[in-house]
Amino acid sequence: MRETVHRHLGKVLTGAALAAAGTAAMVAVTLPGTAGADDSGGAGGGARAARQAGQDPDAAPPGVVERAPAEQKQGTGRDPLTDDELGRVEKIAAAGRLSATARDVDGDRGPQRLSVDLAEPEAAEADDPDAPRRADVTFYDYENDTLVTRTVNLKTGKVERTGTQRGVQPPPSRAENAEAARILIAHPLGAGLKADYKDATGRELTSPDQLELSGGIYEASPGAQPAVLDKCGVHRCVRLFSKVRNGPWIDTRDLVIDLSARKAAALDRG
Repeated sequence: MRETVHRHLGKVLTGAALAAAGTAAMVAVTLPGTAGADDSGGAGGGARAARQAGQDPDAAPPGVVERAPAEQKQGTGRDPLTDDELGRVEKIAAAGRLSATARDVDGDRGPQRLSVDLAEPEAAEADDPDAPRRADVTFYDYENDTLVTRTVNLKTGKVERTGTQRGVQPPPSRAENAEAARILIAHPLGAGLKADYKDATGRELTSPDQLELSGGIYEASPGAQPAVLDKCGVHRCVRLFSKVRNGPWIDTRDLVIDLSARKAAALDRG
């Protein structure tokens, strides 16, 4: 997709630049008084004609936007991970027992991917220009509410270490925000959201795709929420910020969706 976009822009901008250059050349030829410039002024006639046409004879030629170079499959050093590397390390990290036993936010087999980041080099490799590149791939396993981080060596294609944590909740992914909205739309507490959406658009709200969504993690505090949300923090719970596509915001901040239990509850506004 990236290559296609760059190629298209290159064609459009190059065509525009050429059209502009062609128009300027036509003006220079057809302006009155320039037809005999070369005969009367020798080498200087061309410069006078250019000045009469509004051109700077010493100006650089119009710029041309060239196609961006193709992205390499392998990055080097501290370069950002390439698309090829991102796809490869995710498959490597999710393989094996994790892919068979873990569950994602939809309840399907396999863990929920949260992030893929270039890992920091080992302490002994800090000054080594040939140090292997590694990626930290972070998943959430909804089967047992566990955060799983796997470090993959990009050179060997092997998982070098695996870390697991419970009660640690990174920000929700786009897929998790969408699933939280799907649960809310189907829940009685989503009635207000659906009514506000219809008031704003005249249409029924039936899918998260109709909203622009962002979300934050909610963690329970003693006595601060309904009992149904007391496990938030161990469970993965999300507060949604909802917006009609190309339209107004809809206030859903007091609603919390427990993605682990697939339940929703309202916080006390007071």
